[in-house]
Amino acid sequence: MPRICLVPQLSGTGGPASFQAKLSAGLAQHDIQTCYDLNDVPYDAVLVIGGTRRLWPLWQARRRGIRVVHRLDGLNWLHRRRRTSLRHFLRSEVNNRLLAIIRRFLADRVVYQSHFVHDWWEDWYGATRIPWTVIYNAVDVSVYTPDGPQERPTDRFRMMLVEGSLTGGQDVGLENALRLAEMLQCKHGFPMEVFVAAKVTAAQQKIWLGRSRVPLTFLGVVAREQIPFLDRSAHLFFSAEPNPPCPNSVIEALACGLPVIGFETGALPELVQGDAGRLVPYGGDPWKLDPPDIPSLAQATLEVLHDQARFRAAARRHAEQRFNLDSMVEAYLNVLLG
Repeated sequence: MPRICLVPQLSGTGGPASFQAKLSAGLAQHDIQTCYDLNDVPYDAVLVIGGTRRLWPLWQARRRGIRVVHRLDGLNWLHRRRRTSLRHFLRSEVNNRLLAIIRRFLADRVVYQSHFVHDWWEDWYGATRIPWTVIYNAVDVSVYTPDGPQERPTDRFRMMLVEGSLTGGQDVGLENALRLAEMLQCKHGFPMEVFVAAKVTAAQQKIWLGRSRVPLTFLGVVAREQIPFLDRSAHLFFSAEPNPPCPNSVIEALACGLPVIGFETGALPELVQGDAGRLVPYGGDPWKLDPPDIPSLAQATLEVLHDQARFRAAARRHAEQRFNLDSMVEAYLNVLLG
């Protein structure tokens, strides 16, 4: 029976941990075992999810002829544009360098989460001579589904944000979401509320609650099992990252029939197409964190609010066709064992 080592072992509800849990479950359905320690031999291939500091055992695995596949997300960059602690800045730079070392010197193949991510890596660190491919994230569409319990309000429209963290400069996305919700309510007459499922410090919550002109609810970091209920209970999903690499949360929302709105930045144009939602040009340079074109996004969002049935059905259909977990697992199996 084939065995694949997934490193590092991840926990929590963030994107990499969510991906690892979904991939492990999918591999089990194909009768493929998994382990999470490079010393837990034997195994037939290694998938490095992001980075690991265990470079020596990774090098030893490659020396033994074991295929090493590196799955890459985006790079840390907001710390270069917004003031953060020195510790956060240094950690971000060290992590970028660690990923670059694995990609260039230890991997046999690279999987990028989107074409945007591939172009980003080649722009910052140059092309590699090893084979690479793009495999989008995916979800179990029988778990992330429009069918099931929900508490969608009928007297207002709920905008949902789901992120791993909105700290370390990431709260720029929350600011944009609130500006959008306030414009939809104050200018266009749509009563709005914003729900945020993410790590947000108590100090940040206090600041934003004092600023917001629409009802704002912080849920904290929620269990992965709660996401389908939360997505079904909203009318819109706002993608908060300025340059999202390939957010699991967007694909989960689409699978739950929740239309996605945002800007044509990062990988969003690759993920949100047709009536699965609405994207508009950013209106500036997102890499410089220029103020985005909120009025244009508000105008596009009106169409989604006016015709929820059409957009919700299209979001679900799009997820079923492009982001099915079985297809993703097959693609990874081809890279790891093919």
